[in-house]
Amino acid sequence: MDDLYRENILDHYKQPHNWGELADPDLEFEDFNPLCGDELKVQLKLDGDNRVEEVRFSGHGCAISQASASMASDEVIGMPVEELVRLDKSFILELLGIDISATRMKCALLSLKVLKGAGLGHEVEWESGTPEAAAPAGGPSEL
Repeated sequence: MDDLYRENILDHYKQPHNWGELADPDLEFEDFNPLCGDELKVQLKLDGDNRVEEVRFSGHGCAISQASASMASDEVIGMPVEELVRLDKSFILELLGIDISATRMKCALLSLKVLKGAGLGHEVEWESGTPEAAAPAGGPSEL
């Protein structure tokens, strides 16, 4: 089963959904993962009911950070901003569907951090329980 999830992650990494920038976003935020250098910017366009009408993200990073942004971007369309800012790490981890190591947890949760930052209009802390892991020491990146 993990292989199916891994294939889905690679598909989102290679062909990300909602990639790019909006001409006139209502909300936007960008942040980075200081452990590995992944960067992510999210832009949201809202409808009259304060729901996410359009979402775009851009940035660079590993397969986990970029795939989680792509997957999350699909899921938040139509979501009220009030609900978006209450999402927690289980939202992202369920989308990814595989066990995420401590060294990759911030990679996975960067998209959640920037989505919530956009919704709140300011930087947010990492989700509670996010490990303060050291950056991986070279070699091939873990998926």
